[in-house]
Amino acid sequence: MAPLADRKRAKSAAPKKKAKTTQPRSRGSARKPKMPVSPLAPKNAPELPAIAGVTLATAQSGTRYKGRDDLMLAVMETGTSAAGVFTTSKAPSAAVEWCQSRLQEGRGNARALLVNAGNANAFTGKAGFEAATAIASAAASAVSCRRGDVFIGSTGVIGEPLNVDKIADKLPDMAQALAPDCWLQAARAICTTDTFPKLATATTEIDGVPVTINGIAKGSGMIAPDMATMLAYIFTDAAIPSEVLQTLLMLTVHDSFNMITVDGDTSTSDTVMLFATGKCAAHRSINRPGDPRLRDFREKLAEVATDLAQQIVRDGEGATKFVTITVTGAANARAARKIANSIANSPLVKTAIAGEDPNWGRIIMAVGKAGEAADRDAMRIEIGGVTVARDGMVDPDYKEATVAKYMKNQEIGISVDVGVGRGEATVWTCDLTHRYIEINADYRS
Repeated sequence: MAPLADRKRAKSAAPKKKAKTTQPRSRGSARKPKMPVSPLAPKNAPELPAIAGVTLATAQSGTRYKGRDDLMLAVMETGTSAAGVFTTSKAPSAAVEWCQSRLQEGRGNARALLVNAGNANAFTGKAGFEAATAIASAAASAVSCRRGDVFIGSTGVIGEPLNVDKIADKLPDMAQALAPDCWLQAARAICTTDTFPKLATATTEIDGVPVTINGIAKGSGMIAPDMATMLAYIFTDAAIPSEVLQTLLMLTVHDSFNMITVDGDTSTSDTVMLFATGKCAAHRSINRPGDPRLRDFREKLAEVATDLAQQIVRDGEGATKFVTITVTGAANARAARKIANSIANSPLVKTAIAGEDPNWGRIIMAVGKAGEAADRDAMRIEIGGVTVARDGMVDPDYKEATVAKYMKNQEIGISVDVGVGRGEATVWTCDLTHRYIEINADYRS
């Protein structure tokens, strides 16, 4: 798509021709140009191995998008346990409410997961929950399980009714097409404004028994701590009960998905779910999250979640820079997180990074407005490992040309020690470019 200024000039020069091209068009029309892949995307998508007890299928429902899969169905064998962490929004989607109720009433049992892209089924009133119930029923019928063991996810435009029939009609064929090696297709099917599919995998052991962890996610905009308009689904063949799985997931989300931000906005649809099929070679039962035999499993689960979370930031709408912000010396970990997020969410900081301008004064501003304790005269700021300010003033040895050159990199690191305690936190974010405006101004077109 041409820059906004160019489009305005074109409209002025040839109003009749421009008027013709801006007539309403169907959502997802093939005439809409495909967004280029983010420059921060991984060079290659990882190849995910099969997870014992999990099969997947995808399909095109045409709910919003044309010519691409927008439905994902995962079916798990009997005995699969589930855990979930969801949006903190006070206006959650029907899919979020459905999943929360299933975890509470179904004791963490799972047999199927159905996700649609293009329609969030959020702020759609009573009809929204009825639609969620209907598609869960259709999925249960297609895979021969209880409706209460079906989890759902919806992502896309808020406030539009969900067309149940378009989804339900595809489920019988999807149930017949289930296969253990469709991870890449599944990751693509749940995308909205994403420019690349997000996948991660890791292997570990419990009691010497090999265990696999696979994850897929979607997210690009409306991304802020406490998740955002993102969905993430992680699967393992380990045998872990749902109550233990829930604690492990909550701890994992705290330091991964809850430490990313693209634009400071939290969505109605945030969902991270973890499913454990128990179909690996048998290991002794696990009864508590702190079991020493889970140590490496916890580490590998964190690696998968962090990888997926960082991929979401790398696909931030219009992003050209991946930014790591580390805060140390805060009063406590909570204060460090708040300061780091204040920096990461500052439009002035983000636009300076986009413009490759080492304007460290904006970082000072963001630290100050966070409202947490900071010692101005003990503070230290580094950009790319170069000290730019300390002892309450610019570093005497600071050379702006050095940092200005560093700012041209795609990977940017900012470190701030606020000099009052031992609290630490790291947040991952991206820059804010004009492309972000173009994508979101055109989102419903």
